[in-house]
Parts: sequence; C-alpha cells; structure tokens
Amino acid sequence: MLTPAELVWLIAAVAKRDEAAFERLYAATRAKLFGVVLRILRRQDLAEEVVQEAYVKIWNNAGRFNPGLASPITWMASIARNRAIDVVRKRGEVSIEEEPAAMDVAADTPDPLARREMTEELKRLLECVGRLEPERQKLVLLAYYNGWSREQLAVKFDTPVNTVKTWLRRSMLDVRECLGLK
Repeated sequence: MLTPAELVWLIAAVAKRDEAAFERLYAATRAKLFGVVLRILRRQDLAEEVVQEAYVKIWNNAGRFNPGLASPITWMASIARNRAIDVVRKRGEVSIEEEPAAMDVAADTPDPLARREMTEELKRLLECVGRLEPERQKLVLLAYYNGWSREQLAVKFDTPVNTVKTWLRRSMLDVRECLGLK
C-alpha cells in the first residue's frame, strides 16, 4: 500500500490526465474500494461494475480532490460507497433490516490486513463514535456507514424523521467536539 502522500501525488498526476499514475493509483487502491463496495452490495458482479464507475468518477474529478479535507483513500472510498448506495436504492433490493448479518457489519472486528490499513484518523473517529450512547452509535453507523435514509432510520427507531435528524445532528456535534473540530 502506498503512503497517503504518494496517493495525493498520484491523484494530482491523474488530474493532469497521467494514465500511468492512474494505473498505479488503481493498483494500489482497487482492493480497498472493492471491499467497501462489496460490503454494501453483497454481489460481486455489481461490486465490480460500481468500482469501475467509481474509478471513472475519480479520473474525471481528480482535479477537485483537496488533501486538506480528506485523505486520498477516504475521498476515493466515499465516491465508491456513495455510488454503491445509489445502486442499492435504485434497485430497491432487500432492505438491510431483512439481512441481520448486515446489521453486524459495523461491529465486526476487522481482519488483520484491514486493521493494519486503519489510519490514526479513523481510529480517533471510531473512538469518538464509541463514546456515544449505544442507540446513538447504532443510529450514526446505520446512517453514515450503511447509508440508511432518515426515513429508514425513523422506521427502525420508531420515531419521527425530524427527531432522527436532531439525534444525528447532536451525535455528529458530539463526535466533532471529541475530534476537536468545533
């Protein structure tokens, strides 16, 4: 795996349409992005298609990447993750509620390789989310990790959508404060 600085450099080169840099970027990050997408879609064929679409978007938007706002892998993973969530919503497939194993995804202990790749930034984020009360942890993870809509969360937590929005906002303010990002 390349360092974040090397990834920043590759994305800058990709922004200048450097195909060799794009190939290196792809080789260094494809397994990570595929894993993110596969966890959401749970179908290899769809995951491969979505990852391909994500890299097209990365190629087209590399000039917009700002290393001051996110790490390269976070930026790329969010592109892939958002596209995967769009596919799930568009297809209207089985809800995550009907897949009990999917509820445990956020609680899984990462495998050794994933643990090695976990950045200090992510560790701090997870520690701050872990300080929330259990129901709020679940709410935040379902919303931001699994991509649940506010409406889905309202049904799950048997509460009005506006209350869910308030809980999410307060939870995220607590996380931001914990991270020192006020």
